[in-house]
Amino acid sequence: MLGSVSTLPQQPQRSPFSGHMVVCGDDALAQRLAVELRYVYGERVTLLLPPGRDPRRPELPLTQRGRAATLFGRMSAAMNRNLGNGGTVANGGSAGDTGAGLEAVRILEAAEPSDEAFEEAGVDTAAALALVYDDDERNIRAALTARRINPRVRLVIRLYNRKLGQYLETLLDQAAAVAVPGLDPTALDTSTTVLSDADTAAPALAATALTGSSKVVRAEGLLLRAVERTPPRQGEVADPGLCTLALLSSTTHDPAGAEGSDSSGAEGPQLLPDQQSVAAATGRGTVVLEAIREAAPDGPAPRMGGRSAPLSQIFSRRLRRSVLGVAAAVLGLTVASTLTTGEHPLHAVYLTLLDLFAMGDPAIDDSAARQVIQLLSGVAGLMLLPLLVAGVLEAFGSLRTASSLRRPPRGLSGHVVLLGLGKIGTRVLVRLRELNIPVVCVEDDPAARGIPVARRLQVPVVLGDVTQEGVLEAAKIQRSRALLALTSSDTTNLEATLYARSVKPDLQVALRLFDDEFATAVYRTLRTAHPQALTRSRSVSHLAAPPFAVAMMGRQILGAIPVERKVMLFAAIKVAGHPQLEGRTVEEAFRAGAWRVLALDATPPEDRHPDLTTAGASSSDRPSGLIWDLHPGYVLRAEDRVVIAATRRGLAELLRRRGSLTHR
Repeated sequence: MLGSVSTLPQQPQRSPFSGHMVVCGDDALAQRLAVELRYVYGERVTLLLPPGRDPRRPELPLTQRGRAATLFGRMSAAMNRNLGNGGTVANGGSAGDTGAGLEAVRILEAAEPSDEAFEEAGVDTAAALALVYDDDERNIRAALTARRINPRVRLVIRLYNRKLGQYLETLLDQAAAVAVPGLDPTALDTSTTVLSDADTAAPALAATALTGSSKVVRAEGLLLRAVERTPPRQGEVADPGLCTLALLSSTTHDPAGAEGSDSSGAEGPQLLPDQQSVAAATGRGTVVLEAIREAAPDGPAPRMGGRSAPLSQIFSRRLRRSVLGVAAAVLGLTVASTLTTGEHPLHAVYLTLLDLFAMGDPAIDDSAARQVIQLLSGVAGLMLLPLLVAGVLEAFGSLRTASSLRRPPRGLSGHVVLLGLGKIGTRVLVRLRELNIPVVCVEDDPAARGIPVARRLQVPVVLGDVTQEGVLEAAKIQRSRALLALTSSDTTNLEATLYARSVKPDLQVALRLFDDEFATAVYRTLRTAHPQALTRSRSVSHLAAPPFAVAMMGRQILGAIPVERKVMLFAAIKVAGHPQLEGRTVEEAFRAGAWRVLALDATPPEDRHPDLTTAGASSSDRPSGLIWDLHPGYVLRAEDRVVIAATRRGLAELLRRRGSLTHR
């Protein structure tokens, strides 16, 4: 096991192989992606990291290379143990095929992804290159350099700016077509893929704040909704929905039980179980594909206050009520003047307004009733002056504070407290507001990325260090429904969670953690201390790595759904070239714990959209070609395209390249 930098062998100055995968990055996503490609897909991987300590975690003694080596060492040891016990690798090979087991990831260090670094990593002969630096500008520069060095390399780029990503995909694909005139158009479709880890993880993180943990995946203008269901009571029969996607841990409420990861064993969650397993799993919760409905077109997220009149945003309720009172008094005086003097109503209104503004002549020679009405009108006029001054001051105040942050209103309850407005927190905030869930944000940096978004959505924000006393109370944590701790610091997320639970023991919490062992310990401890409260731990890199890995293989997934601490993937694949599917019935193609065919795309091949995630948006007038009620006896043909639910290893087996394992 590689435990420190000193144990790493000296790397050659030139990549010793070709057709491999190169991953370049500076944070947890790069390491997770390398693990996914190497130990799930069996690909040969070169990881390019910046030298020196992690600038975001200066307290850690390990460098980026040392931390990656430690992670790969643990994975390699685990894989070799599994292979020694007769396990299988990604392509279905046996332990005897591997010799000494899977080799570790080749690690290089470079301050910048320059020509020299790419040459040493072998980008000119690589099959795919992932650029997952945290800085969008660095990824764009590296992508342009890589496309110049190797026009045929498949690029997977991490960008937060979605609109810029669309333009960049088109630009790089055009550059590849110009450099290689005879490039296959089908290969060009997957030549460049731009993904955002924030967009990938945000739906799953936002779902943790919802009762029932509903997760949504978009496919051809449709929404696939997977819902967690509690075990049925005695005498009740659970509704299986369209199909059962997973069985939850049998020890969900046992503090010493499974924590829901891949190492949980038989007690942990089971993905894609067969009918026998579902029937035998009494007392276990399930995740079912419950409903499929038309997806509404994407639009701006609603504001916290809903649709309100402009006056309500400028003038206070007290001032508006005062104005209505004065108007009612004027109306009453006008009616009284008409009844007592017998004058025309319009003339009575005119006289009342003159008296109100002190512009009329004294009613010395008029009747007593007229004199009384004039005096009352003068009193109403005295009340009008301070109202006019207050209105002017409130109008100027509203204009001055239009660009400032809102504070949590009095009486707010049932909201979600969101900690951190970085890349992830901002995307989660937008997602929650799209679901019309009230949110209060907490952020210690006034210049954070999500502050303008919160201001635009009129979401209340508390500026302050969440670890300081009184900050969570200002966010009304005691009356909230859930806490999402999504800062980039594990210790900050944990401290905020523990303090929030001390204020409200039954609070539903979801915290973002990087280290798996630390997350397991935290999860079990919180479950022991608060067995009646829902606790979730999520890793953004763990949720985002599978989609990036699939893109490296030349495919795109429809979505990723967390099942406890495992991940289930939804993808659209062509049946041709997959002997596990082609020529088999839907029932025969199902492999428990690996994949399940959910739907068939009946659209003619020449009319199919290459990306199911955007097909519905671009052709809203065309009915969906997906058939969800497939007969189990339907035989899958080579020209078919199907939507499948798969585990990470199951999808790796379907998408693997021939001879991709490095133990050859």
